[in-house]
Amino acid sequence: MRALESSRQRDAEGRDIPNSQTATGFPPVPPEGSPKAGPVEARTQAGQAKGRMDVRQAITDRIIAMLEKGGNVFRERWTQAASRGMPRNGKTGAPYHGANVLLLWDAAIEHGYASNVWLTYKQAASMGAQVRRGERGVLCAHFERKATGHQNDAGNDVGGNGAAHGEGEGGAGDNAYGGHSGNSGNSVHSSVLLCMPFWLFNVAQVDGLPASVPDRSEDAETWTDRSPIEGAMRFIGGCRPNIQHGYTRGAYSPAADRIMLPDVDRFTSPEAYCATALHELVHWTGHEKRLNRTFGARFGDAAYAFEELVAELGCAFVLGHIGLVDATIEGHAAYLDSWLQVLRNDRTAIFTAARHAGEAYEFILARELPLPDSDG
Repeated sequence: MRALESSRQRDAEGRDIPNSQTATGFPPVPPEGSPKAGPVEARTQAGQAKGRMDVRQAITDRIIAMLEKGGNVFRERWTQAASRGMPRNGKTGAPYHGANVLLLWDAAIEHGYASNVWLTYKQAASMGAQVRRGERGVLCAHFERKATGHQNDAGNDVGGNGAAHGEGEGGAGDNAYGGHSGNSGNSVHSSVLLCMPFWLFNVAQVDGLPASVPDRSEDAETWTDRSPIEGAMRFIGGCRPNIQHGYTRGAYSPAADRIMLPDVDRFTSPEAYCATALHELVHWTGHEKRLNRTFGARFGDAAYAFEELVAELGCAFVLGHIGLVDATIEGHAAYLDSWLQVLRNDRTAIFTAARHAGEAYEFILARELPLPDSDG
C-alpha cells in the first residue's frame, strides 16, 4: 500500500498550484529558470545527463556529505537551524518542503545565517534588492511532469525525450510520479517527472531589501515565549497516542499501535524524554490508520532502516519547531550506515524520506492542543 501524499502544492514564490496541473507531494516549483547569480557549488560525481546537471544525484551527494559527518553532528546542525523556523520564502512567506528544507538548514548553519528566510535571484531583483556580488546560492530542486509521447499496447515508450520512467520521489513503478496512466491502446500517453534545479539566497546575502521582508521565519517567532517541553506535551497530547511506560528503551509497535517508553525518571532530563517520545510519535503517524507508510516493496530488508530515517527527519522538524535543540533521543539505535547505503544506491531515496517526514510533521502540528484560554 502506498503512503498518502500531500495535497498542498506551491511554487517557489508560494503560490498554490491547482491539483489538475501537477501530481501531489512535490517540493515548491519556481516559475522561473535557474537564476544566473554566480557560481554554484556542485560535486563532480553528481554527473551530467545530456548536458544537464543530474539534480537528484547532486542533492543526494550533498545529503550524504551531511550524514557522513556523524549522527551527533547533523542532528545538532539540523535542530539548531530548525529553531530559526522552517525555511520560508521572503516574498510570500510560504514554507519550503522536502529535501530542500535539509539543504537550506545546512546552509544556514554552515554560513552562520541568523535567518531561515530565502529568495530567488529574480525575486530579490523584483523587490529592488540585489544579491551581493560573489555570493553563492543554495542548490534546491523542484519537479515538473512532462509528456514523453505515447505508448504502444506493450507499454513501451514511443517517441518523447527518452527520460526514464518512474524516477520521481516515489521511485520506480510508482504511477504517481512516473510511468503512464490508463489501460492499453496505442493512444495511451506517458509522462515522466523531471527534477529541475533552482537556487536560493538567504536574506543575509541580499542588499537593499524592503522592510516588508521578514528577517526571521514566522515559525520561530511563534515559540519565542513558550517552553519547548510545553510544546512537546501539546503535540503528544493532541495526537493522543497509546503510550505505555516501563520498557528498557523507546520503541513503537505497529501491530499493537503502541508507543513504548522507559519510565520518566530513567531519562537524563525532561528534554530527553520529550525528544524520544516525539521520535516515536513520528513512527506512530505511519500506521495504516494514519499516513500508511510502507516501504517494504521498494527497499526490502532496508525498509525498517528507511522508516527510521523518516522518523529522524520528522523528529528534527518537530524539535526545531518548538526549539528543543539540545535534547538527546535516548536508546535510539544507530542506523547511519544503513541510511548511507540506501542513499548511495538510490538517488531518489532522500526525496522520498524528506517528503514522508514533512507529511508526518504536518500531521503532528495539525493536532496540537490549543493554548489555555487566558480569560478562563
